[in-house]
Amino acid sequence: MNQGVEDSTVLPEEETGTVAAAEHAAPLQEFEVAADGGVDGTGGAEINLDALMGVHVTLSVEIGRSKMPIKQLISLNQGSVIELDRGVNEPLDLLVNGTLIARGEVVVVEGQFGLRLIDVVSASERLKKLK
Repeated sequence: MNQGVEDSTVLPEEETGTVAAAEHAAPLQEFEVAADGGVDGTGGAEINLDALMGVHVTLSVEIGRSKMPIKQLISLNQGSVIELDRGVNEPLDLLVNGTLIARGEVVVVEGQFGLRLIDVVSASERLKKLK
């Protein structure tokens, strides 16, 4: 049956449910687990990442974290000190869109803060944290 734009055929009520819709859906691409533990849906073809190279991501540096009850939080004011869970000599976390990518130490470059990377988190470690 040709279902062009002009076709106004109405399906019987029992065919309008999810079962009928699933029968007409496009087939899903099968993915395979690559040797490095990643997911490979290319069937062995090389992936072209050029389209992604212009995508902007947010990098942030986390110096530490702290947990406190709301009662203590609302009592904070100018001059309050919050103790963080990280020591002075410990490396800081570099997060990309909220995901830990690397650790580094603070440097000053031309009057601005920077981060010198000392440890880059491997792809397999990042995948483990997602599970």
